[in-house]
Amino acid sequence: MDTRRRAGLLLHPTSLPGGHGIGDLGAAVPALLRWLRAAGLSMWQVLPLGPVDAGGSPYTSRSALGGNLLLINLNALVADGLLDADALQGAPANGRSVDYPAVAAFKLPRVLAAAGRLAADPRHPLADALAAFAAAEANWVDDVALFEAIASAQDGAPWTQWPVAFRDRDPAALQQVRASDPYRAQVAAQFLFQRQWQALRAQAAAHGVLLVGDAPIYVAHDAADVWAHRELFELDAALQPAAVAGVPPDAFAEDGQLWGNPLYDWPAHAAEGFAWWKARMRRLTALCDIVRVDHFRGLAAYWRVPADAEDARGGRWVEGPGDALLQALADAGADAILAEDLGTIDDDVLGLRDRHGLPGMAVLQFAWDGDPDNAYLPHNHVEAMAVYTGTHDNETTLGWWIGAPEVVRHRVRVYFGIDGHDAVWDLIRAALASVARWTILPAQDVLALGPAARMNAPGRTSGNWGFRLLPGELGSHHAERLLGLCATYGRLRRGAESEAAA
Repeated sequence: MDTRRRAGLLLHPTSLPGGHGIGDLGAAVPALLRWLRAAGLSMWQVLPLGPVDAGGSPYTSRSALGGNLLLINLNALVADGLLDADALQGAPANGRSVDYPAVAAFKLPRVLAAAGRLAADPRHPLADALAAFAAAEANWVDDVALFEAIASAQDGAPWTQWPVAFRDRDPAALQQVRASDPYRAQVAAQFLFQRQWQALRAQAAAHGVLLVGDAPIYVAHDAADVWAHRELFELDAALQPAAVAGVPPDAFAEDGQLWGNPLYDWPAHAAEGFAWWKARMRRLTALCDIVRVDHFRGLAAYWRVPADAEDARGGRWVEGPGDALLQALADAGADAILAEDLGTIDDDVLGLRDRHGLPGMAVLQFAWDGDPDNAYLPHNHVEAMAVYTGTHDNETTLGWWIGAPEVVRHRVRVYFGIDGHDAVWDLIRAALASVARWTILPAQDVLALGPAARMNAPGRTSGNWGFRLLPGELGSHHAERLLGLCATYGRLRRGAESEAAA
């Protein structure tokens, strides 16, 4: 686990400028990495990299292990001879927001056509690399490709409604799918994603930038993981969730949050030595340097809600896998974990985090309830922590400041001795000055953008995940301002000041 003082940017690749209606792994990546270096930032945090749902949510994914094909850069496929240049005509317009249905309708057929061309051409320069990938990653890519190929043939019907042979993974039926062109194209598409992502990771390493990934604690019911490993989930006789995930009522949601994900059968996971979780974390650590475990508190105890409940109020706390899971992951070498320890936190959660030496999170927007012992106030921060002005689930800091009650704004002004005219950057300065090991800033806060730039509003059924940067929006003046603050608060690697100036 890296223990240096660092600072970084929170920005999902879908939010990059350029591309074909959505940010991708193309030319905007090296431009962003150069900007990060100029700003003195050495961390880049992204959201989950798996396939997204129709609304673009990376937290409702069809696979915990597969890559999001919408992130594949089409221009690179043209350069690889897998896609004709004229296929790029008619792409969705680039603007401030992603239109996910339009992007999926444009990009997915082109990605799969390119992948199919590669899979069918044993003389292509990438053919040997594809074969090596398919063999090395068979433990996950086979299930992903099977799931997607069958789902496509079944017009997108959930796996519980497939013909029984496919639903119940009859070996002969699956072998027939493996011999099909759609299956081979899905394997090749995952190879193309991995090839482009690993190029991004190599570029990041060359710039001294650590990649921070994200592991949602739960997976969707209609996902390759549940279809292939149903014995590891709490399902009833009809293969539906016997109970679902959520969180209890709190100050932000009076009825709690009903997520609807199937719950893990933790005794079944323990019986197999947490092999599925080990494989998942090995995959994620192959893609990123540090993995943020979303809803970490669910490993200590999780909120179990009856499957037929209308909201989360009728749930109850159930003990999670805790030490046994985290020790199994550490034994497998997956210990570069950032614990998302936000929400309803108690001593059991904190003890679990601390026993395994994991850094937690602090969000400055949550610090101003008037309690001097609030853990998110800067004077209560600890070194083993990542401090944020806000996260992808928060209002932008400018939006939060505008909408905060006057008593909250007064507390902020008194605490920092400021007048509040530049409150966003006052909070950025406080985050960078913190004793916390890492500071991570949403791009929207660096730009001091308002509520329209919010990435996600939990509970909102539409309008999430679409935010995009405009070309050149992260400018040299932003970089210079951050570089000065990172230098002041000891978050630069040695020599970074002179490198950035050059």
